[in-house]
Amino acid sequence: MIELKNVSKTFILHNQGSAVIEVISNVSFSVAAGECVALTGVSGAGKSTLMRMIYGNYLTQSGEIHIGDIDLVRAEPREVIKLRRDVLGYVSQFLRVVPRVPTLDVVAEPLRSLGASEGDAKASAAALLHELNIPQRLWPLSPTTFSGGEQQRVNIARGFAYNYPAMLLDEPTASLDAANREVVLSLIERAKARGCYGTWVWGTSASAQPRARERTSAQTRVHVRACAQARERAPSRERTNTCVRSHTLTSKSARAHT
Repeated sequence: MIELKNVSKTFILHNQGSAVIEVISNVSFSVAAGECVALTGVSGAGKSTLMRMIYGNYLTQSGEIHIGDIDLVRAEPREVIKLRRDVLGYVSQFLRVVPRVPTLDVVAEPLRSLGASEGDAKASAAALLHELNIPQRLWPLSPTTFSGGEQQRVNIARGFAYNYPAMLLDEPTASLDAANREVVLSLIERAKARGCYGTWVWGTSASAQPRARERTSAQTRVHVRACAQARERAPSRERTNTCVRSHTLTSKSARAHT
């Protein structure tokens, strides 16, 4: 289970008068096995920030983030590394890989890190790349040379290479055509069928991509909205910026407080 309890996040802009931007305020929700929770909201509202906090890329100012028995807020670095390797998959909006590494190796790497043989890992990677319509002639090349849509599909293939018990997907179909979007939705459906639980970021508003949410049964939605407010640490100047507070739509398994 993924569970957030009263999670808050602020950023301090040290080079802009130490302005304090409140990004997330007292967010609480949970995700059960086989459940899909969709984060919705306008662009820039803080959805990806919340995902990065769940993955452990961003520290919290307060609250708890539990993935199974691990509280990411208090976990040791080695615990976070093990959690990412064994439990929590993450597909970010942008592909970040070591330059000059072939695409086939990029996708196979999560399986290799778990002890799979090179042959088995590459066979699984090849199957995913084929399903996601990445031409075989591109597999020996670095994905850093690919188009945006191709990079996103490689990113998705890498995320689904191992059957993670939990997954985070940040706008997984944003740059894809209809055919490839269907492939990604099928991958999500199969993951849910085997009991994977996760949080997906969908679209730019609560009404965006309804078919995607319907296909993945994302009946639980956490809506993130922005407000125009910022706090100034140095009282000598006034600044106006954007802070984000999170609200949860009515649901039995998601709760948020502002």
